[in-house]
Amino acid sequence: MFKNRKDAGEKLARALERYRVENPLILAIPRGGVEVGLQVAKKMNADFSLIIARKLPFPDNPEAGFGAIAENGSTFVFENAHYWLAGEIIEQIKQQQIAEIDRRVKALRGGNPLPEIANRTVILIDDGIAMGSTMRAAIGLCRNRQAGKIVVAVPVAGKEIAEQIRKQVDELVVLEIPISFRAVAEAYERWYDVSDEEVLDLLRERIREKELKDQKFDGLET
Repeated sequence: MFKNRKDAGEKLARALERYRVENPLILAIPRGGVEVGLQVAKKMNADFSLIIARKLPFPDNPEAGFGAIAENGSTFVFENAHYWLAGEIIEQIKQQQIAEIDRRVKALRGGNPLPEIANRTVILIDDGIAMGSTMRAAIGLCRNRQAGKIVVAVPVAGKEIAEQIRKQVDELVVLEIPISFRAVAEAYERWYDVSDEEVLDLLRERIREKELKDQKFDGLET
């Protein structure tokens, strides 16, 4: 469906063009959502930042999770999690992910706070939604910070999860909802786990592009 995350971001940007007039804030969930979100922000000339949310993984199966937590502490946990894990184990895993969130805020956002969210149209972006736990934690953060409108936008999602997310936000934009959907990676010709350094490279490139754009604008003014 998509060549890579850049391709997915360009296509998603076209689907989100109508929000340009609302001066939206694009918030991407790292690491996979960063390149997708940057393409959207670039095409829409919109404000951009990273929103940090982490899956709460099962101790014996880190690829699967029973919920997620966002950087402000907003937490989503599947209803039957307490049947799977004892309360103290859940709390221990939460504390581990809070530590990782703190690390990512420092490493990927330079320790800077999130931009002001209150009363703004916020577009939450990831490279896809599988179980949807990290996205729901991010939604909780935006609701807690009193966003004016919450839009979730992703290239791909499963039908059931998409319907659940749709009920929790003002609007949902999904480019592809496959009949048979098991993993986000299936929607990409080239999909791989993104490193911190790649995220930082993408952010540095955005800064350079903005600086060049500002220089050209200053040149036109003079």
